[in-house]
Formats: sequence, structure tokens, C-alpha cells
Amino acid sequence: MLWAVRRCAAAAVMGALLAGCGPTAAGTGGKGDGGTGARTEVKVEPIEAARSVTDAKGVTVATKAPPRRVVCLVALCDDMLTELGMTPVATNSALLAHPRFLGKEKAATIPVVPGGFLAPEAEAVLSHEPDLVIGLKDTHGKLAPALKGATVFWPVQPDKWEDSVGYLRDLAALTGRTAQGEAAERTFRAKLAEAESTRSDKTALVIFGGDENFGVATPGNDVAAGLLPKIAHYPWKSRGVDGTYSMEEILAADVDVLFVETLSFGGPSEDKLSDKLARNPLWSRIPAVRNGDVHEVDSEAWAKGRGTRSLGLVLDEATAALR
Repeated sequence: MLWAVRRCAAAAVMGALLAGCGPTAAGTGGKGDGGTGARTEVKVEPIEAARSVTDAKGVTVATKAPPRRVVCLVALCDDMLTELGMTPVATNSALLAHPRFLGKEKAATIPVVPGGFLAPEAEAVLSHEPDLVIGLKDTHGKLAPALKGATVFWPVQPDKWEDSVGYLRDLAALTGRTAQGEAAERTFRAKLAEAESTRSDKTALVIFGGDENFGVATPGNDVAAGLLPKIAHYPWKSRGVDGTYSMEEILAADVDVLFVETLSFGGPSEDKLSDKLARNPLWSRIPAVRNGDVHEVDSEAWAKGRGTRSLGLVLDEATAALR
């Protein structure tokens, strides 16, 4: 359940247990296993403007004219628009308030779609007269019938950074902002390639949660976590929707650097997840905790952003911590 909550960035009760999935420590190869293969290609192929695109998931999106009024129901949309020099006419994400995006003052001028992430109101969405609405497929797909005929709905579902780049390129083609799309992709690819060239041999871990329950972010289930094996030793593998790692397993893995995402539901969190986990006696025995290498990170960018600007921020913060 915890994975479903994070995947949807939803305001719901999390259900993973601290103890749990067996006594064996994580392991997918030694620290010198070299990551996930060849260094990322920096070259960017030209983007051509188009009225119709078919994304990597096989979804075809067509607009009569370059979309200018875009409603964002998922933070990836806000990320892509920012990269293209655009702003949404409405959003339900807090990502734009981050200093790397619009900042709090400018973000406050963007209308918020009522209903929250899980249940945005269709009438409210249409009140902004959008020519394109971008939402998460497994969360907002149910809105499609209510929007049909009034606007174009684009369901996205990124699983890895390549998906995010593909969505950016497709949106750049639709909006005609091809130069901006190419520049954003080039910047991200160069940053990732540079991070790969200075890969750390430290063991890293990204955990998330809203209370003493937590989950481990793993490649395939989490776009940002998919970057970590490229820049550090990251031995964590997905255990499916209901699987997680126990504190005992994390302790056994000798984690050098911990990144912690505190997910808040219904408002700002008063307590950091790392402070709550400190109540567990095993927490203080983790090398990263003992050595003061625990980093509370912005969950809007790390957990929800998923686009090239958010992922670039993740790379900046992660590589700095892993030095």
C-alpha cells in the first residue's frame, strides 16, 4: 500500500510495516559493480513541431493548435512546462513553489485545482478552458470521460528517466517549443553523464514516509531512485506493491548516505520522517546516521517531480552528498 501511496503522491494512510520482509540484507552486486552500464549519451536529437505525437507508452495525443492553456494534475506536467518556459493555467502540485521552479511568490498566483491530487474536480478543470490536461494515468484516467469533447487529456506514467525525457520531447513538439525542449534535455543528459563519470562507491538509500512507517524507493517504481545506481552503490530492488525492507535489512546493508523524503498529507508535516524513525533503536546504528550523513530532501522534487528539472535537482543534491 505504501508504494501505491507514493506512486500516486496521494494523501492517504500509509500501510507498510517497519519490520518485515525477511532477514536477508539487500544485495545486487558489490560496490565496484560499475552501476548500470555505459555512460549516458549526451547528444540530443532534433525535435520537430507536430500536431500529433505518440508517446513511449503508445498514447497518441493530438491538438488542433499548439497548446497554451495547460492544466497540470501531476507534477511532471509542471516540471515540463517550466522547462519549456511556460506555466500552467491551474495545477494541483506544490512543485512550482520550489526555488528551482517559480518560487513561492509566483507559484501562489497559479490557481489550484480543488479536490486534491486523488480527486480533482472535472468542472473546476474545465473552468480554466484548457486546450490540454496532463494527468497521471493510473490516478486521473477516470477523469477522461468527463473531459472528452471539451479538451484533450494526456495520461502519463513515467517509470524511468528516459520516459520523462520522452514526455518532455513530445510536449515540446506539441507546443512548438522545440529549442527549449532540446536545451532542457541536453542540460539533463550532460548532468547525468557527469555524475556517472564521478560515480561514488558509497552505499546510498532513499526512504520515504509520513510517520514511523517507511518505504524504500527502488528503480522501476521510482524515477528518481532509478538514477541512484548510476551514481552510487544502490542495492535496493522492488519487492512489488506490498513489499518493503525492514530496518534490520537496512542496518545490515551498511548504508553510507541516507536520503529521506517526508511525505505530508493534507498540509505541511510538523515532524521529519528521520526524527520519527529515530525512535527505533536500530536507526542510530546505521552508519549514515552515526556519521551524520542523513539528508532530508524535498519530496515535491524527489518523489513527485519526475521531470528533467526535478531529476537534475536530485542529481545535484545526491552527488554533493555522496562525495
